[in-house]
Amino acid sequence: MKRYFVLSSLILAFLATSCGETSNVSNTKTETETKIALEPAPEFNADSAYYFLEKQLEFGPRVPNTQAHKETGAYLINQFENIGATVTVQEFESEAFDGTVLQGKNIVASFNESAKKRILLASHWDTRPFADHDTDKKEQPIMGANDGASGVAVLLEVARVLSQSGKDLPVGVDIILFDLEDYGSPEDGQKYCLGSQYWSENKHKANYQAFYGILLDMVGGKNTTFVYEDISNKYASSILKKVWSIAHELNYQDLFLKKKVKHNIIDDHYYVNVKGHIPMIDIIGYNPVNDNYFIDTWHTHQDVLENIDKEHLKAVGQTLIQTIFNEVPKS
Repeated sequence: MKRYFVLSSLILAFLATSCGETSNVSNTKTETETKIALEPAPEFNADSAYYFLEKQLEFGPRVPNTQAHKETGAYLINQFENIGATVTVQEFESEAFDGTVLQGKNIVASFNESAKKRILLASHWDTRPFADHDTDKKEQPIMGANDGASGVAVLLEVARVLSQSGKDLPVGVDIILFDLEDYGSPEDGQKYCLGSQYWSENKHKANYQAFYGILLDMVGGKNTTFVYEDISNKYASSILKKVWSIAHELNYQDLFLKKKVKHNIIDDHYYVNVKGHIPMIDIIGYNPVNDNYFIDTWHTHQDVLENIDKEHLKAVGQTLIQTIFNEVPKS
């Protein structure tokens, strides 16, 4: 994940030009509990998600224009095809901050294609080409166990569960794995989120529209929580509150905090909201100690499997599945 620098209040209007965190004073307001009835929903298997995370790491850092990136892309496409999803691969080129021409590949897996009401789930599958927040080997790529692989792993398991639901799936679901998210400038926060920007302006299907979207980013890190991120709250507050209420009904209230913070994270969801015109929230790991979205392993060589919390994968994945099955089909 990205978002890389703090913006002052004088330049917030130019958020669309960068991929970074904007922060000022945090607001610790909490909201009154909202009860929500849970519909019957299938089980999310955390062990399976953890396996999908391990498989991604076996390829090594998934840096664009590398063999590991190419092989991982083929693996992800194959996983979706093997469970019967309709897969669309969106290949594109984009110029990185340093002038490198990157070969991008957004991967879309669709379920229950005939359904008019659709939910969009997303994460990014590429990894950072350097460890700019480490003290050693800063020019070497990171493994990205949390920053990239954790969100993808959850969505691969969600896809597996959905593929077994058949006619019981109440809505259509599209899973997008965005590419070229994390190849941004470490100096000025430019050129992040390239895959989601491309998709938002060139959707995989003409006139595509989703009821709402949910982005996952850094959802597996230890000692993190999830809060009401400000961009999510601005563009899709009702969705944000619904998803968090469902998480509370599932007894994940210690992880999903109904807490508003004055931090904007310019992540893939920003461009889906602004350019794609689909209300999307971001479930992204929040560091309660440092009061920001960047835990100690962020953009370092410590972003490895040993620092993943399997229970976080479970909480996020089960919340996603429950949210989907709590939807009412559009007539």
